[in-house]
Amino acid sequence: MNEIAEPVDVVVVGAGQAGLSSAYHLKRAGLEHVVLDRSPRPGGAWQYRWPTLTYGRVHGMHALPGMELTGADPGRPSSEVIGTYFDSYERRFGLSVRRPVAVTAVRGGEGGRLLVESSAGRWSARALINATGTWDRPFRPRYPGQETFRGRQLHTAGYPGPQAFAGARVIVVGGGTSGVQHLLEIAGVAAETTWVTRRPPVFRDGTFGEAEGRAAVALVDERVRLGLPPQSVVSVTGLPLNEAVRIGLETGVLARRPMFERITPDGAIWADGSSVGADVILWATGFRAAIDHLAPLHLREPGGGIRLDGTRAVRDPRVHLVGYGPSASTIGANRAGGAAVREIRRLLAAGQAGPVPVRAAARTRLNSAT
Repeated sequence: MNEIAEPVDVVVVGAGQAGLSSAYHLKRAGLEHVVLDRSPRPGGAWQYRWPTLTYGRVHGMHALPGMELTGADPGRPSSEVIGTYFDSYERRFGLSVRRPVAVTAVRGGEGGRLLVESSAGRWSARALINATGTWDRPFRPRYPGQETFRGRQLHTAGYPGPQAFAGARVIVVGGGTSGVQHLLEIAGVAAETTWVTRRPPVFRDGTFGEAEGRAAVALVDERVRLGLPPQSVVSVTGLPLNEAVRIGLETGVLARRPMFERITPDGAIWADGSSVGADVILWATGFRAAIDHLAPLHLREPGGGIRLDGTRAVRDPRVHLVGYGPSASTIGANRAGGAAVREIRRLLAAGQAGPVPVRAAARTRLNSAT
């Protein structure tokens, strides 16, 4: 079946920090573009965060380019603060975000262009900025006996806040920031909590300045340059040892146990024969990059990741990944958005991404089999 594909210079997939930063720079560069976002409203992944994650507890939120976030109430839920900020940002700079639109596949199209397929139609693009982040791909590892557990299992992506765990015995799995935050909240209402991690957690005391930040990002960047799946920046910086964490360590809330050997109908059991009863298992085990829609382009390396040179996919210079790997932080996403647009301008100027569509005949019929 033939379907009309709308021609643009650039398609941006995702309207979180990375996508909005990219759209800002595309607009300033005068490149015709469209932003496609699968979420129902502005706010990126922030709109799904639990109510007790207030703005004052957000770690390292950096303003979008051209507009500061000022006067926010630190006691207000971060989902509301940042959702309102992103909405205002889109309006101020006239960023035409189409939502909710789910991008299902990106393929090679005619004339050296990319064919972007979505729930709202198709676009023919000379370049693509992928800014989909990770929230849509929560990672939950598999362990023996998991299917026999009679209690409730949920992931950070569906964390409803601490009151849902009142009076329950809870196992929290995961050694990242989310796992620690969940434990510190849940411990006040739960009957019992158990913290389980694959590796002993590393706590970072003291200041974390610009030099330390660059070193951490460089470690993540090295994996991406080798074509390996990216790690989060937090995974190489360690957990900040703030006052709440100190109290958690002193009171035993953050007394960590190694990973259990298997899950039982009523809890978990370890290799030494010890066991813990549980009503809930909360998997704070992170996320993976949401890039399945790029599979038709065959960008992955044997190591499982997409190898990048800056933000550009080495296997296809028309494709840029922003908010992936070293640019996953909010400040990193801002810088990467600008860098991606500069690269795309050079690419299009050199005519390496197919001919510029003639606006008088701006509708091109593309066969769905391309």
